[in-house]
Amino acid sequence: MATCWQGLWAYRSYLIVICLPIFLLPLPLIVQRKEAYCAYSIILMALFWCTEALPLAVTALFPIILFPLMGIMDASEVCIEYFKDTNVLFFGGLMVAITVEHWNLHKRIALCVLLIIGVRPALLILGFMVVTAFLSMWISNTATTAMMLPIAHAVLEQLHGSHKDVEGGNENPTFELQEASPQKEGTLPQPLSSKVQKTQEHLRLSQGLSLCICYSASIGGIATLTGTTPNLVLQGQVNSLFPQNGNVVNFASWFGFAFPTMVILLLLAWVWLQILFLGFNFRKNFGFGEGEEERKQAAFQVIKTQHKLLGPMSFAEKAVTILFIILVILWFTREPGFFQGWGNVAFADENGQSMASDGTVAIFISVIMFIVPSKIPGLTQFPEKPGKLKPPPALLTWKIVNEKMPWNIVILLGGGFALAKGSEKSGLSEWLGDKLTPLQHIPPPATALILCLLIATFTECTSNVATTTLFLPILASMAQAICLHPLYVMLPCTLAASLAFMLPVATPPNAIVFSFGGLKVSDMARAGFLLNIIGVLVITLAVNSWSIPIFHLDTFPTWAHSNTSQCLLSSPNSTTPGP
Repeated sequence: MATCWQGLWAYRSYLIVICLPIFLLPLPLIVQRKEAYCAYSIILMALFWCTEALPLAVTALFPIILFPLMGIMDASEVCIEYFKDTNVLFFGGLMVAITVEHWNLHKRIALCVLLIIGVRPALLILGFMVVTAFLSMWISNTATTAMMLPIAHAVLEQLHGSHKDVEGGNENPTFELQEASPQKEGTLPQPLSSKVQKTQEHLRLSQGLSLCICYSASIGGIATLTGTTPNLVLQGQVNSLFPQNGNVVNFASWFGFAFPTMVILLLLAWVWLQILFLGFNFRKNFGFGEGEEERKQAAFQVIKTQHKLLGPMSFAEKAVTILFIILVILWFTREPGFFQGWGNVAFADENGQSMASDGTVAIFISVIMFIVPSKIPGLTQFPEKPGKLKPPPALLTWKIVNEKMPWNIVILLGGGFALAKGSEKSGLSEWLGDKLTPLQHIPPPATALILCLLIATFTECTSNVATTTLFLPILASMAQAICLHPLYVMLPCTLAASLAFMLPVATPPNAIVFSFGGLKVSDMARAGFLLNIIGVLVITLAVNSWSIPIFHLDTFPTWAHSNTSQCLLSSPNSTTPGP
């Protein structure tokens, strides 16, 4: 019997793929309407995404098969959804990030900041969190974590070595951590207990430093539109569901909303991790005491050595830095909203809107990176063929892009946009909206808080991209039905999808940190549970304060009206019709 169950478990993916579509067949067979057909597709894809019976990107291709065969959309309409402007922005932004990674510019930035901040315990954790968060704003959260973790462990090993050199009562005031039961005055620690104490201190600092890296990678990604994929899912869903929105979610508006949220959440996470792993003695955590300079040199030297190994900035690093700064400036000034951007002035359509998008800028800079040489222009010789000359390679080559580009995420994004469009075309969105109208009697802040908690819980065991892809179209329909600004619920839920702090499988950064050892699932769950609550509260604060003037969340916009007269006359949630 045990062998039978083991066999079934071994073949569980095959069984799920075969049985689930058959098990769900009564829905489209009994209710023969487009809404039911679309619901069948969405439920099937949701279950496949949750169980990962098929690769996420393969499941994302289902609309190309199911929607035309069920009469929901033409195949040509479905395929267009797989490479929309948001996908182009994701593609272009990743090419820039790949270039930054390829030339090790991110490592130079990280080491420079750590040299400035120093290696006192509390500041060491803050330094790694600030650097990791900043880098994950622009490059992959996974790549940032994979780069920062070895640096952190090298520093920790040096710290542990410096502890071993401390003899007798010559304690290290800089790196000594707060103990739960300190010894009484006048008693001398035994050598064995002192050694165990130092080992426990090192383990706790190691755990805190490891968790601060993976948490800050997830937190930093929310600050920019290209920082993490759910942000782009939101932009794509808004543009797909509400074509007349006037590009309300762009790089500048998102940054104005999400960056302060990220800063507050990062600082609160730092305080929480410091209390949890370093104790309440903040004076000791910040390294005030005699002998501090001598004790911190060993760890500081590790960072300094790593920085020296990079050597002076190469021509390629300088070129990438300049292009990256130009990219950010162009993103911020294209269509900022509070003044006329270069897109509104030079490339405006008949309505005064910028015809160039953030994706246009990302692709423009990416193409330049394929043109600019990685060395000062000149000719170099082949080592194996001394007589043959060749030019230096470009900053970015297609071989590098092909190796590092996560094509599966590009397909996954497209599948989400196809689902949203299918829900709209089939009438499923309107049906869901009608069923959710009782929610108009709940205060909007309470609605947003409950939804954030739901998404934050769901994303612990499901891909954050799949989570936002499934929930955002439903939330948009709900907002239309109760005459609430769609972004009032879509923005916080998108951020909440990045609050995956409790489980190693929740995000790749969590898994990388867990694989390094020294952590148990209970350690991550204990630290992540309260951090999830803190994150939901910070997001709720953000959506009810500084995001209101940025996105006009106190109005029900005309571009979201599904039944204008009903909203204007009977909505208890909206104030005035907005633009």
